[in-house]
Amino acid sequence: MGRVTERRKVIRIRDGAVSTRPDTLVAEEPMEIRLNGKPLAITMRTPGDDFALAAGFLVSEGVLAEKSDLQNIVYCAGATADGSNTYNVVDVRTTSGVVIPDITLERNVYTTSSCGLCGKASLDAVRTTARWPMDDTHGGDAPPVRLDPDLLAGLPDRLRAAQRVFDRTGGLHAAALFTEDGELLDVREDVGRHNAVDKLVGRALQNGSLPLSRAVLLVSGRASFELAQKAVMAGIPVLAAVSAPSSLAVDLAAETGLTLVGFLRGASMNVYAGEHRIALRATATQGG
Repeated sequence: MGRVTERRKVIRIRDGAVSTRPDTLVAEEPMEIRLNGKPLAITMRTPGDDFALAAGFLVSEGVLAEKSDLQNIVYCAGATADGSNTYNVVDVRTTSGVVIPDITLERNVYTTSSCGLCGKASLDAVRTTARWPMDDTHGGDAPPVRLDPDLLAGLPDRLRAAQRVFDRTGGLHAAALFTEDGELLDVREDVGRHNAVDKLVGRALQNGSLPLSRAVLLVSGRASFELAQKAVMAGIPVLAAVSAPSSLAVDLAAETGLTLVGFLRGASMNVYAGEHRIALRATATQGG
């Protein structure tokens, strides 16, 4: 399988002094996702957790929702000259009862590490395909999710401390799942922020943990529409980002009941939607 990091020669300039040295870079390779033998999507990703990445991608596409929907995932032989396996093609097989949405089979999706599913920005599509409502309890007896701002403020440092590959390369996005009490459940890194989230969601699907109805999803960059979509499709009630959200991400959060927090830095944060899950202490004032 491909390595998470690779070494390349770099010319280093420091205070006018020039030297040559090897540098550690994050690996980026294409991965083709096939669904029941048919090509579906190609994504640029950091090798590792490929099966979880494919499963999580199909959760966000509305194909998979439960562990029982998944029959198996296998690597397919790559197109190398000697016929060896590149480990860059995976085939996801669903169980016989899974209904495949027509939109998934009718299109080939090309995703990149920068933008993910560019162009798929339909609020109605997410609203109609989401399997779980954002009601926190899903009919259970547990109280609604409610988070203290101080707890949220401490999560970015915990995510950063868990980024092992970032420490070696400085070039990876990360996503983490926390409990409502701040316990770290899982963390994944990838050259694409959407891939890191897919790896988290895919592992949860494989473990039979969906919906993640009492989890907090934290991402190391901005909160795009696509990341909000992935949170909603996995039943995650809270999405927090250290950077800015997009306008469409805010619209989607408001439409679905997702709590969306942006600019989570130190003790500061902006709550863009779903403020009922945040234990606010002070009366909000209208800015001029």
